[in-house]
Amino acid sequence: MIRKHLLLGALCCALLATIPASAATDPHPATKRSINLPPPAELGYAITAQQSGLTLNGDAVVKWQHQANTFSVQTEIRAAMLGKILDTSSKGMIDNYGLAPASFDEKRFRKDASTTTFNRSTRTIGFTQSSASFPLIGGEQDRASVIWQLIGIARAAANRFKPGSEWQFFVAGQRDAEAWAFKVIGREKIDTALGRIETVHLFRAPPPDDQDQKLDVWLAPGHDWYPVKLRFTDPDGDYIEQSLQTISKISR
Repeated sequence: MIRKHLLLGALCCALLATIPASAATDPHPATKRSINLPPPAELGYAITAQQSGLTLNGDAVVKWQHQANTFSVQTEIRAAMLGKILDTSSKGMIDNYGLAPASFDEKRFRKDASTTTFNRSTRTIGFTQSSASFPLIGGEQDRASVIWQLIGIARAAANRFKPGSEWQFFVAGQRDAEAWAFKVIGREKIDTALGRIETVHLFRAPPPDDQDQKLDVWLAPGHDWYPVKLRFTDPDGDYIEQSLQTISKISR
């Protein structure tokens, strides 16, 4: 079975253990940043994975949309012989913090569907897969919206995305939420189905005592900063990699 996180941004993102409710009361930073969201588009990706000694292939489609003060991100991943293995949806509003998710739905292969709710009236984040609860302060993201929030920030402050700079978010998954930090590694040229593209490589590493996946993201400034490559690496070395194949702009 393939284990997957996806976001798309992304696209994605290993299951996390439930955090006790007592630990969830700690406040987290709420940072307002200017954003410039990329044009709505449907992105097609090729998937390669190494899981438990098996090499697997597939494809993914990410549909990114926004208009006025709303947004949505839908992702569908299929693997050869297995069919659909992941279906996610993030939707919500756009506020002074940028993307403001209302709900994050995820259905994994042979797993029950889950919903993460960002309740603006009670100002809490809740989960169908756990009893944990987190305060909703402002700027919180889910595992799909965070990539697009990152892209929006990069488009608004490209000159600040220098090697060594870090960009922090508070991100909710299926069962809990935690701080994520993306570090800019540098500019890299990578080969894609669209040709050789110059990218900005960012890396998200979990804390040393956290067994979550590592995440590498390559964003393409010359292509509206869309993610052209993502790589999720497990602590045991297994990985899942997404490589951009197509970009289709969506009319608003």
